[in-house]
Amino acid sequence: MSTTTGSSDFASVSTSTAPYTTPSTTTYTPSTSTTTTTTTNNSFPFPTYTTFPPFYTLQPNLQTRARQLELWSTLITTYSAHHHLFRLTLSTLPADLFSNPAIHRSLKPSDIRLVLDHLSKHESGPRVEWLAPSSKGETSSTCLVYWKSLSEWADLIYGWVDETGQKGAVLTIYELREGEGVGGREWVGMDEVFLRKVLGVLVKRGKAQVFGLEESAGVKFF
Repeated sequence: MSTTTGSSDFASVSTSTAPYTTPSTTTYTPSTSTTTTTTTNNSFPFPTYTTFPPFYTLQPNLQTRARQLELWSTLITTYSAHHHLFRLTLSTLPADLFSNPAIHRSLKPSDIRLVLDHLSKHESGPRVEWLAPSSKGETSSTCLVYWKSLSEWADLIYGWVDETGQKGAVLTIYELREGEGVGGREWVGMDEVFLRKVLGVLVKRGKAQVFGLEESAGVKFF
């Protein structure tokens, strides 16, 4: 089966996260259906376009590729939100995010980086941010995933501080990430690097001050 497709094929594909279903052995036609079925455990409802074999090969036609990258952007951010992922590392990527064993298709490593690079330059604001590599001269292999923007996370955390009457209080980075008081909140377990970037937004707004560099560092809210 060819791994290229016309622009009209991708243009008609819905970004709905309809659950993943195993494709039949007949010729595949990309579905735009938004029908959902019940999923169990913590399974992610894969959109139907992930059963479309050409989805796993970056298309040469620029218009088609633009639509394809848009679909990948939606998949990565919704998958990360569902599984509460705040960072992706190329050497330890989730096994099911960039491949579909049922149709024997995977996005090759160089194209995964290209997709993530696209998300880092998203015109409506970056959806990922590459972290600086540990050694000079190396290429970054880890990125933060912004399924909410830093500003949106800052609003959520500050809203919680206000709601719980903690303006003027000093909380540690650990308490903000793992404390009993944040149970059930979307940012529980947030990557520390990510959280510090969020707090940086509040510092710039004059809503917080951060003291120290470790998890025991204090954060005072105003």
